[in-house]
Amino acid sequence: MAASSSSRDDLSGTDDLLGTIDPASSSSPSSSSGVEMLKRAWRNEKAAPEILQYEEELVETFREQIRSREDIIDNYSGGGTEDLMLSLFRMDLDRTLFILRSYLRIRLQKIEKHVFHICKSNLWNRLSKSEQNFATRCTDILEKHLEQSVLGKLPYGYQSILKQSISSEDIDMVPEPRLDTFVFCKSRDSIGSFQLDDYGEEIVDLVADDLYILRYKSIKALVESGRIDLL
Repeated sequence: MAASSSSRDDLSGTDDLLGTIDPASSSSPSSSSGVEMLKRAWRNEKAAPEILQYEEELVETFREQIRSREDIIDNYSGGGTEDLMLSLFRMDLDRTLFILRSYLRIRLQKIEKHVFHICKSNLWNRLSKSEQNFATRCTDILEKHLEQSVLGKLPYGYQSILKQSISSEDIDMVPEPRLDTFVFCKSRDSIGSFQLDDYGEEIVDLVADDLYILRYKSIKALVESGRIDLL
């Protein structure tokens, strides 16, 4: 009888956990729609040569949901719930957490690589508050290091981080993302004939779910509007 009672308790604990963490729930990190949105943002960020708009609402939602689910799993650990079931839920959360961390890490790497360009362009508005603070610290450290190691030893007029000399009209010492890079992409809907250049000589028929290899700058607006996904 004791063994039978214990089995019923184990099943009850598992049912409670399943009811608390419902994979079919749209608010759960494991829901297909939510995860696909995160994966799409992650893939686009990985493939785009420039930093994209920060997905603040999506990131914060997943952060809150992950913390909540981790607390729930910890509460059920050792409480009679099957270890296998807990491991499956933990594995699902770990996969989601990996994607989220990778998304944020890729953005930081882009900021480090093009920090001066980002700070001096409209890309600055695409960063989160934390990323803006990170970029500011990076520029301060780099400026101080370059001033002490190189720029301070150069003749007057050649000590700028952004320009070759004071006679330069444009910022010509700051590397920029290569928007001419070819990217793999997939159209989310049928867009039809789309002009790739400024002269109308390159036109492609964009069909839903078809794969293409195109220059990023040609489809930049479609990526930003969510009509094309990068792969």
